[in-house]
Amino acid sequence: MAEFKSSAIDCGVIEAVQTQAFDVVVIGGGPAGMAAALAAHKAGARVAIVEREQHLGGILRQCIHPGFGLSHFKQELTGPEYAQRFIDQVHATDIALFLDSMVIGIDSGEPTEEAAVHTVMLMSPAGMLQLTGRAVVLAMGCRERTRSEIKIPGSRPAGVFTAGLAQRYINIENLKPGSRAVILGSGDIGLIMARRCTLEGISVEGVYELMPYANGLRRNVKNCLDDFGIPLHLSTTVTRVIGHDRVEAVEVSQFDEHLAPIPGTERIVPCDTLLLSVGLIPENELSVGAGVELDPRTRGAVVDQSLQTGVPGIFACGNVLHVHDLADNVTTESERAGAAAAAWALDGNAGASAASERCELTVSPAGIAGYALPGRITAAALTKLNFRVRRPVDAARVRILSGDEELFAGKVRAFKPSIMESFPLPAKVIQRALDLGGCEIVLSVDPVEEA
Repeated sequence: MAEFKSSAIDCGVIEAVQTQAFDVVVIGGGPAGMAAALAAHKAGARVAIVEREQHLGGILRQCIHPGFGLSHFKQELTGPEYAQRFIDQVHATDIALFLDSMVIGIDSGEPTEEAAVHTVMLMSPAGMLQLTGRAVVLAMGCRERTRSEIKIPGSRPAGVFTAGLAQRYINIENLKPGSRAVILGSGDIGLIMARRCTLEGISVEGVYELMPYANGLRRNVKNCLDDFGIPLHLSTTVTRVIGHDRVEAVEVSQFDEHLAPIPGTERIVPCDTLLLSVGLIPENELSVGAGVELDPRTRGAVVDQSLQTGVPGIFACGNVLHVHDLADNVTTESERAGAAAAAWALDGNAGASAASERCELTVSPAGIAGYALPGRITAAALTKLNFRVRRPVDAARVRILSGDEELFAGKVRAFKPSIMESFPLPAKVIQRALDLGGCEIVLSVDPVEEA
């Protein structure tokens, strides 16, 4: 491989690639990418969007159900309607669009080079192109877990789909994936597809969830399952796929509180389609190739309060950073990332010189908090912290700790894994942690006994 790359450079292939220069290059044209690009453009930066599909909009193009825009636009929209508002805004600007183009690598130079110019290599219908930018925004979204990633035993017949693929087949391709479906996983996509399949005349035998609680939003459980009489089986999962050429049935079993199968609870559910809604994984192969450090809890980048990764000038936002439950939240976060990227690109030298004056605190989760974002804080300023709990709890308290000292304690309230939580961390709390001489603050969500 090394010899091939050397010979390519010797032959002048790299030098022959057409190059275009921008201030900010946004990778991804979904809701995150468009919001980041518009914010960067509004800040005065020259912006480019690279999108591998032929259209902007990303996953929203196939999300024809309502529920979008309630917080951002103050009205309920479908996914395509929500996306179209941003598409129209993008088209009204001079943001450069590179559609049907696949990014194959990001060259960021040396990781310690504060004012580096990043080179984004992409393949487009016009051939290979290079885009350079002082800042890059990663907005590639996420992908679905597949059957192989959760290791369901059994045969390998046709009829096993991820819920998002089935959604695309029905809503965009006008194809019917089957006529009798079982849905594994109670994530929002699975719940929405239970309703969609029912509306399309596909019988849904039930939704099966390994955990003792639903993983989707409560409104989706009600609107998609309860309103249509679709049963939700908790602490139950698919333990075998049955069929030769096509799925004929699945075996389901109940599980105990230790997630171990309960002998004797196995039963066969006839079906010809199995839809999987078993989690999302941030699409971070490009990030790793650019030298970005990933958080093993979120599988997204480790970022600071401005959503900048450990590689100076590279920012991350949206589902490629951590999985969101609402597109409106993606938009808000991505606007922050786009504005920060533009500030870096337009005033990078000032940012580099100020870097030595910044603090450096890592943020770690504890208690039932599954993760904490940002993973590091580099300035004693008001910081928005996001987190998710690992299990539902009726009464818990958020606490911020530095060593043995409690810096902040929130009110006792309920938390659910399906809802991403956020709260503002005051600058004085961060400064107090610095005064104590620590290098870490801990976000702990602790269940409490109600009196």
